[in-house]
Amino acid sequence: MAKVKITETVLRDSHQSLIATRMTTEEMLPILAKLDEIGYHSLEAWGGATFDSCLRFLNEDPWERLRKIRQQVKNTKLQMLFRGQNILGYRHYSDDVVEYFVQKSIANGIDILRIFDALNDPRNLRTAIEATKKEGGHVQAAISYTTGPVYTIEYFTSYAKTLEDMGADSICIKDMAGLLKPYDAYDLVKALKETVKVPIQVHTHYTSGLASMTLMKSIEAGADVVDTAISPMAMGTSQPPTEALVASLAGTEYDTGIDLAKLDEITRYFAPLREKYLTSGQLDPKMLKVDVNALIYQVPGGMLSNLVSQLKQAGKSDKLTEVLEEVPRVRADAGYPPLVTPSSQIVGTQAVFNVIGGERYKMVTKEFKGLVQGQYGKTPVEIDESFAKKIIGDAERITGRPADALAPELDALREKIRPYLEQEEDVLSYALFEQVALKFFEYRKAKKYGLDAAHADATLGIHNA
Repeated sequence: MAKVKITETVLRDSHQSLIATRMTTEEMLPILAKLDEIGYHSLEAWGGATFDSCLRFLNEDPWERLRKIRQQVKNTKLQMLFRGQNILGYRHYSDDVVEYFVQKSIANGIDILRIFDALNDPRNLRTAIEATKKEGGHVQAAISYTTGPVYTIEYFTSYAKTLEDMGADSICIKDMAGLLKPYDAYDLVKALKETVKVPIQVHTHYTSGLASMTLMKSIEAGADVVDTAISPMAMGTSQPPTEALVASLAGTEYDTGIDLAKLDEITRYFAPLREKYLTSGQLDPKMLKVDVNALIYQVPGGMLSNLVSQLKQAGKSDKLTEVLEEVPRVRADAGYPPLVTPSSQIVGTQAVFNVIGGERYKMVTKEFKGLVQGQYGKTPVEIDESFAKKIIGDAERITGRPADALAPELDALREKIRPYLEQEEDVLSYALFEQVALKFFEYRKAKKYGLDAAHADATLGIHNA
């Protein structure tokens, strides 16, 4: 058995999970050279919600962040999370936008694209996979892991085989809600190793308290790479701690070859940052608790905090348990989608409406109608015809690949923002987050023409949140 490799998530998923992706580039820069010396398989440093957060809350250009990280990280592969046809946004984008985004991600420094689809619909991954192969990037195709009547070992192995046939260079089991239990992980990894020839990586969250055990059993079953986070930014809704896993495997056949003393330098860098986030309230101690209810309600940590805030705004905080009980019912009605962005938000918001409205599906969100209609792709279980009619009336259901209905968008988008264009990548920022990107472009322009940052913030109504 070859030694196990580790992907460190501290620059992306760990702070996305714990502090809503608010770590700044300035906070990352001083430790990058040291992270590069550890001997990680890769650093997950971009994608997911980092793009949105940079523009919306941090007044940062996400492309500039990627370039700065790449300048400092010379030996370790950089990895990003990519939502297939959704890219890093919340709707499907036309193929030309997907292709250009992949091209620019790799040109600016990304080596590995972890590409997934919220419904595990392979048609939604095709364009991103083909574009990554064309640009010479590593395609890590991810299986959105969840539980439910359809999610058998056969379901996952069959999907993995499809992804390998589509060109995946490795397969990731992406367990966004911490639902993967240790012995289930062992059986799944073992089955995948027997089905596909490419390496298997395991990604999970500590939400339900199982994650370290799940990684150990995955490693015993033959997992090639696992995701961990340095301890000050680990556990809770984040990943298992890097140091603990490295220590556990030291001297065994799975030894990572990583030096604990070197890791300690990383730990000591992030420890005061963690304290800073706790003191400022960015890190809510609730995010650090084990929540075994995740196993019952199948709700990922980020989705849980969304539900809590929606209910708070409606003055219905006392209804949380009812909403959590409603989520699995809505999910069943909607064809058992895995709960990951954007399906988690769609199902969660509809559950809130069902409970607050006092009658199920009295009010239906536009996004839930879209999910039922097929705008996001094919659901793992066929949605009942009579239920679909109740939700979308006589609207025609979409059975083809949703992006086939989208005309090319790039040229029109470029025309719209010509006055703001400072780099080719700006058109992609605008494609994904129109209003947020425009506000950022205004801010950037104001700073460029001599307004200081505070004045630019005040003038344009932008503030660090």
